Amino acid sequence: MDIDTTQPWGLAIDFAGRATITEAGHTIYVNVSDSSYNSIIAPDSVSGTYAPVTVAAQFTETGTNGAAIRGSARTTIMPIGTAMVVPDQTAIQSVVAAALANFVDNTASYTALAATWTPSTDDPGDGDGDGDVEPTATATP
Repeated sequence: MDIDTTQPWGLAIDFAGRATITEAGHTIYVNVSDSSYNSIIAPDSVSGTYAPVTVAAQFTETGTNGAAIRGSARTTIMPIGTAMVVPDQTAIQSVVAAALANFVDNTASYTALAATWTPSTDDPGDGDGDGDVEPTATATP
């Protein structure tokens, strides 16, 4: 991911801290948010410090039969002393790279699981696990 040096967070985000980018063929959703409950950016009235900022990236790819694999990553940037969090232009880039790596790891895990899993031939898949075959309806005159 290329960093946009004209943007404080390295990527243009909307007023709610959201952005969508395409990276390595995936549409990745990015969110930059603080953990405060206040809509006004101000120090916490008890601690006197500003809220940490969370940068998250996630995406999901779906396949046949409802299969889905997700890639996600998150980091928290803590304020230093009583100052506000300073935007880090590399934070989004790092989180996007971590989400892509998480997706690759999840894909490998699911591939390994699928390679070792053998479906049962005893149970027709009705979910009760008892292996019985449900009776079929017969027509009576």
